Amino acid sequence: MIFGSPQKLKLSENALTVIEKRYLQKDENGKLLEKPIEMFRRVAEAIVEAEKKYKLPKEEIIEWEKKFLEVMTSLEFLPNSPTFTGAGTKLGQLSACFVLPVEDSMEGIFDSIKNTALIHKSGGGTGFSFSRLRPKNDPVRSTSGSASGPISFMTVFNSATETIKQGGTRRGANMGILRIDHPDIIEFIDAKKENDQLNNFNLSIAVTDKFVKALEEDSTFDLIQPATKKKVGTLKAKEVWQKIIENAWKNGDPGIIFIDVINKYNPTPHIGEIESTNPCGEQPLLPYESCNLGSINLAKFYNDGRIDFDHLKEVTRIATRFLDDVIDVNKYPLEEIRQMSRNNRKIGLGVMGWADLLIDLGVPYDSQEALDLADKVMKTISEESDKMSIELAKEKGVFPNFEGSTYDTPDSEGIRNATRTTIAPTGTLSIIGDCSSGIEPIYALCFVRKSHIGKKGDDWVEMLNVNPYFEKVAKDKGFYSKELMKKIAEEGSIQKIAEIPESVKKVFVTAHDISPEWHVKMQAVFQKYVNNAVSKTINFPNSASKHDVEKAYKLSYKLGCKGITIYRDGSREVQVLTTGKEQIKQKEQTSVELTPRERPIAMRGTTYKIKTSYGDLYVVINDDEEGKPFEVFATIGKAGGFFAAKAEAICRLTSLALRSGIPAKEVIKQIKGIRGPLPSWSESGMILSLPDAISQMLEKHIARDQSKLELEYKPAPASQEAQANPNGNLSGDIADFGMAPECPECGNILEIGEGCLKCRSCGFSKCS
Repeated sequence: MIFGSPQKLKLSENALTVIEKRYLQKDENGKLLEKPIEMFRRVAEAIVEAEKKYKLPKEEIIEWEKKFLEVMTSLEFLPNSPTFTGAGTKLGQLSACFVLPVEDSMEGIFDSIKNTALIHKSGGGTGFSFSRLRPKNDPVRSTSGSASGPISFMTVFNSATETIKQGGTRRGANMGILRIDHPDIIEFIDAKKENDQLNNFNLSIAVTDKFVKALEEDSTFDLIQPATKKKVGTLKAKEVWQKIIENAWKNGDPGIIFIDVINKYNPTPHIGEIESTNPCGEQPLLPYESCNLGSINLAKFYNDGRIDFDHLKEVTRIATRFLDDVIDVNKYPLEEIRQMSRNNRKIGLGVMGWADLLIDLGVPYDSQEALDLADKVMKTISEESDKMSIELAKEKGVFPNFEGSTYDTPDSEGIRNATRTTIAPTGTLSIIGDCSSGIEPIYALCFVRKSHIGKKGDDWVEMLNVNPYFEKVAKDKGFYSKELMKKIAEEGSIQKIAEIPESVKKVFVTAHDISPEWHVKMQAVFQKYVNNAVSKTINFPNSASKHDVEKAYKLSYKLGCKGITIYRDGSREVQVLTTGKEQIKQKEQTSVELTPRERPIAMRGTTYKIKTSYGDLYVVINDDEEGKPFEVFATIGKAGGFFAAKAEAICRLTSLALRSGIPAKEVIKQIKGIRGPLPSWSESGMILSLPDAISQMLEKHIARDQSKLELEYKPAPASQEAQANPNGNLSGDIADFGMAPECPECGNILEIGEGCLKCRSCGFSKCS
């Protein structure tokens, strides 16, 4: 293919929304200063500046700029988000991934916190190993006191992150890692057991080969004091393993990285040992290393029933040179990071659109044919990227730490980049590329999308969103109808819908249709040809057992994965509010009619204020003559009609239950612990969702001691609507409480993939 002037830029509606909101340059008043095509030109012009350093002829520099622009505007290759936001700007920070050391001293710990703030401010995410810190209650000679342990200092990092906005728009993301042989490992495993702390961290345990061997032999393993490297205790491997599995089964944390496997492939062991990864786990890095990432959109390489491997090779070469140039033009947040990044010159070229390519080819994701194709595709990219890096070494020189590296052999040709390939999360990039994310399967074929289009203020309109590949097949085969698409949105899968042909069901499998074993196998095939690691979520149905999780963990180690992240659908045990049938059964009553009590004209109550991720929530609880909760009202501060409707639905049902004589403790039990997409921290502790916040205020209310509580106490008259309808209104649609979590920015569904929550409509991501 000959690259010339860029083709006409074709972007989807969602892509335009994301680009305008997150990437286009704006003035101090928020006015746009560029168009999407100008953004791509800005990036290409900024990156090609690196070529001038190596004194290429002007004609060659112009040609490379055209190629950089072409692969981006054709959406065949896209760099990571910080490159779009930082290239050609005053900020100039272009990397997404960083790892910082955490030294075992007060000065070292707080230096790391300061550096974390600088990185988050520049738009990056950070990974840490806390394995160097002395364990809890270890003596501290300088103060004659005792150490508080890694977990206590992680909470300081967590609190600091809470106050920092990445790039001025979103909170920073962290990875926290502790070695399996650290004396505080049990506390670390349980650190997020109740989801009430460290909520700005993903947690992973660095599992060693020694631990795996002890597990296989059903024996004990040693706990090691980090400073002295001496044995300070032992634990039974199987008991620790079961605790890891139980917590992962419960809520997905902690994950696992196989630290010895990672270091087996460490290209620069003479420089240091790899201790940690970035927040989503795909980038193992030495302390102070960073990495710039980019992804090839595989959906663009389908051509007339086959994969265009020749063009894939050509784009791989261009993308490799592009990412290498990023290293030279990047403005690093710390001098130590600049030096380490340029000395090792690590890049991370990956893919997205894998599920789309398989659908085009008519190949089921969970099939041997798909695994064989993955092997061929990633092998091609890896080999071509290696060749390009070797050519760049001849043209521009090997990476400075080459001597003593694993590449420094008698027959070595030399190589430019210590690593070349990574499979990274592509939440926002895949929206721009209008393709499936990373190597994940499709998350949902149909879902109801909520939008402000055509509405004013906080009103929402529901729109049916259908995967374009599925929509085309449905229309071509004659089974498309809006009614059927809505049914699919409700079911979440097409596998049990009779109207759909079996041949279609076979190809259009979603993340939850695929068994965990096939998820792991797919990750492992890509890992074979990836220098760094693979970001992938192993999805489990809610009914999965702990044994199922254990099998996936063991399989991932057996197949050579560098880590594993699992998510069991609806991980927290949630029970739907009933009309008291369980209570009736317990009392062995055969027939009971629940009749809500009439509401008096005026009542007295207490108003509580609690901070949530959706704004300040004001909860009013009114009591009956006996001082027991009678009804609950809630107002959400900033989120508007969508979330206000959620709060109102919860309160109406709660009030109906209370007026019908169901004890408040039973109501609390039903709605407490429900987890939403954006947990938050308040003075009361962890707030998992709106229903959880309301339950906590109700719990505080019934346990209160008025002489101790400093609360605002005032009459709380019912709203006109409540007075007009004292029995409540159950017509509101609350069916979606059990469906996918909603995006806090636009209200559309959040996908759980690649170890992160992300929105494909507006680009929101819980991770960096």
